[in-house]
Amino acid sequence: MSEPRLGVAIVTMGNRPKDVDALLAAVAKQDVAPTRLVVVGNGTPLPEFPTYPGEVTAIELDENLGCPGGRNVALSRLREFGDVDVAIELDDDGLLVDPDAFRTVQRLFTEDARLGIVGFRIADEHGETQRRHVPRLRAKDPMRGGPVTSFLGGAHAFSMDMLAQTGDWPADFFFTHEETDLAWRALDAGWKVLYEPSLLLQHPKTSPARHAVYHRMTARNRVWLARRRLPLPLIPLYLTVWTLLTLARTRSLGGLRAWAGGFVEGFRTSGGERRPMRWATVWRMTRLGRPPLI
Repeated sequence: MSEPRLGVAIVTMGNRPKDVDALLAAVAKQDVAPTRLVVVGNGTPLPEFPTYPGEVTAIELDENLGCPGGRNVALSRLREFGDVDVAIELDDDGLLVDPDAFRTVQRLFTEDARLGIVGFRIADEHGETQRRHVPRLRAKDPMRGGPVTSFLGGAHAFSMDMLAQTGDWPADFFFTHEETDLAWRALDAGWKVLYEPSLLLQHPKTSPARHAVYHRMTARNRVWLARRRLPLPLIPLYLTVWTLLTLARTRSLGGLRAWAGGFVEGFRTSGGERRPMRWATVWRMTRLGRPPLI
């Protein structure tokens, strides 16, 4: 396979202008330049981008479409250009530390034609990777890479050929679990998902619960995910496991109330077309160390 042409997508709500400038400056220092760079203002106008010497395609949306919806807009524009083989998506408050990250991405996709998704390692300014940012159950060693069943939304790369087969992000999810839905579709279509810890995005240490809608959307989207992607016998098992984990982990009564409301909402509303994974995919995920139950 010839070296793939890279496109970069960044979605921002306009509240981190200094972070975006720093990220664009880091993109400009990469030793492999992207063919295209798209910045989406998710319900916000965009400023000029003086830190990036090349052309930036700026797209301003009238409303916030959520993280997956905004990223779909960026992917659509990259697709329209017709000269991007691999799309790299980066959080607007992240920072590329090493100048050879894009070269590594290019090499990985060159070496494996069935590679669909590459997930970066996320670490804070002290080099610490939160346990929830390691996409495997045994998460003590964030430097152990290899094939996995999920990836991190903060920094990753997609094969555009894979997206043509699987489809883009589930925009209705708006926030949380959209990565799992896309990873499961990729695996079910025979693509590989790789965690590559040498690819580093520096990102502030945060908790997803900082978002007011976290508990409700976590529960709603978890139900949608199960209804959309799991074989029928696994749906109650999957939701029971995650209900027990939520009850054990959540310390806020208000958070539990919001979670319960989202759980009910997940059954009362449509989560999109049901297209369950094959049992062969369930077995493949089990061999990779994470069956679609937890």
